[in-house]
Amino acid sequence: MAVSLLSHELSDLCLGKPALRSLSITSTIAEALEVLKTSDDNFVSIWNCDDDECCSRCVGKVCIVDVICYLCKDENFVSPSIALKQPVSVLLPKIPGLIIHVEPSCSLLEAIDLILEGAQNLVVPIKTRVLNNKRSKQQQKPFCWLTQEDIIRFLLSFIGLFSPISSFSIDTLNIISPNTLTIEYHSPASAAIGAISRALVEQTSVAVVDSERTLIGEISPFTLACCDETVAAALKTLSSMDLMAYIDCGGLPEELVKVVSAKLKEKNMNGMLQHFTVSMSCGGFSSSSSSDEEYSSSSMAVQVSPFSRPGRISRSMSYSARMVRRSEAIVCHPKSSLVAVMIQAIAHRVNYVWVIEEDCSLVGIVTFSDMLKVVRESFETMA
Repeated sequence: MAVSLLSHELSDLCLGKPALRSLSITSTIAEALEVLKTSDDNFVSIWNCDDDECCSRCVGKVCIVDVICYLCKDENFVSPSIALKQPVSVLLPKIPGLIIHVEPSCSLLEAIDLILEGAQNLVVPIKTRVLNNKRSKQQQKPFCWLTQEDIIRFLLSFIGLFSPISSFSIDTLNIISPNTLTIEYHSPASAAIGAISRALVEQTSVAVVDSERTLIGEISPFTLACCDETVAAALKTLSSMDLMAYIDCGGLPEELVKVVSAKLKEKNMNGMLQHFTVSMSCGGFSSSSSSDEEYSSSSMAVQVSPFSRPGRISRSMSYSARMVRRSEAIVCHPKSSLVAVMIQAIAHRVNYVWVIEEDCSLVGIVTFSDMLKVVRESFETMA
């Protein structure tokens, strides 16, 4: 069975994976926002397109959180509609190697090594049957991508091969990282914007703690990605504690809406105030508007909250644990076994699990990358 696992190629993991929704790198942030609002995926892939299909490559990915953090910059917060006209390329992190193109024949071991070297998404061509032995020039070659979650989920099918290591505690395996992103619950949520951006890149989260480092909750990019870009206004005006309440309410608590509006008015943030006011009744920024005072008729047509974006309303709540747990942190203990933590992360569809003591004090965090390091070392004994 070990030989069977080692013989797997990435094409085996791609079975049933949907083709990527793609966007040209020359597109605007507003266009990316529209695609994200009508997609079941939290990310849209960004491509450096070329007339020659063979030269087109995925150069990054963006999600709602990228837009939120971008709008929170002072120069963009003043006039959101102008900021949304900028090219989507300004949202891409300047970190090489996050997106890697690989062939379907790439081995599972090679894929794990690429992820441990820093890759987040492996872009894989989807094998398709070409009719009449030719492909239309207009027909783009489909791709899918594999994530750390896909690799971990696949490895769980062979977890018995990693015994007894899989039953060892995460403390024994020394994979608990004490280097966490944190913010105190009474601090302004705006103080966490940089940490949220970093957490998005690192595929982790920001822990909300008290003065004694007791874990209260989290501000997670995975949760924010299921919200609306109007959260930018809340991030800039509320405390961390109030932001968690703002996210946790399926509908918007009227008192917090008033607080956000009042603080925007107090700071003379008229552009954001107008957008925020309209979004409370129309479900989002008018990203296609030509000025801060103009709003598109399409954005005025649907009445939804920032926590049920158009395109996400029909998404199964049982399928996405992120939509259910919101700011509630997923936790384990130092003595939790590796397999238990892997299953816990997969079940909640996150790339990490917080580690706490019995008194809820924060110890650290365990990530998929940490788990894969242990698994990779186990492969050496199988070869």
